[in-house]
Amino acid sequence: MKLSIQLLRFGIFCCLFVFSVSSNAQVTVKAEGRIDELMTTYMEINKSMAFVSGWRIQLMATTDRQRMESALQQFRALYPSIPIDWVHVSPYFKLRAGAYANKLEAMRILYILKKDYPSAYPAVDNQIRPAELLN
Repeated sequence: MKLSIQLLRFGIFCCLFVFSVSSNAQVTVKAEGRIDELMTTYMEINKSMAFVSGWRIQLMATTDRQRMESALQQFRALYPSIPIDWVHVSPYFKLRAGAYANKLEAMRILYILKKDYPSAYPAVDNQIRPAELLN
């Protein structure tokens, strides 16, 4: 008899649980005015940032611009879906591919690129536009 009462209670509990989970419950968060101000300020600061820090894959660094441009065209032909660009840090022209939020993402692409670019490596870049990370 005790077992049947326990089973009945468990059944009622399960029914109530399923009903409460399936109903459209809404959660309302009430925060103090100062908290809302801080969150608004935080969002505005983040939106105003022109650049973020991230990772790119450096394919080469050379002092020969023609060599860099040739490698750039070759990369675009081999990997049209991966964005690539170069920067000039005197005296070197650096050829860099992709824009990744973390090193793990960069390493995943680096693994693919290593067959054609064995000397490629992940490089930190502090001049990545946030829109580049979305691609």
